[in-house]
Amino acid sequence: MSTAPENPSTTPAAPRPVVAGPPTKHQLALMIWIAVFPTLTVLNLTIGPFIAAQHPVLRTFILATIAVPIVIYGLMPHLHRLRIQLLTRRAA
Repeated sequence: MSTAPENPSTTPAAPRPVVAGPPTKHQLALMIWIAVFPTLTVLNLTIGPFIAAQHPVLRTFILATIAVPIVIYGLMPHLHRLRIQLLTRRAA
């Protein structure tokens, strides 16, 4: 018995996994909008009345300080995974 490697031309090729590259700038813009708009809406509805008397710059600072970590660490990873799932499902 020989343990020589099989001839690669006779073995079926394994399907190559589909690799989703980084998002295009348009995909990224849409993903950011999908994450930012609802986050700011919920924050405005929940804490807006408590900070309504503050200066607009301070209100913006407070909202941005809360919204940015929610979007970057909470929502964007999920949106990136969803994008990859959609792209690989479409390619398969």
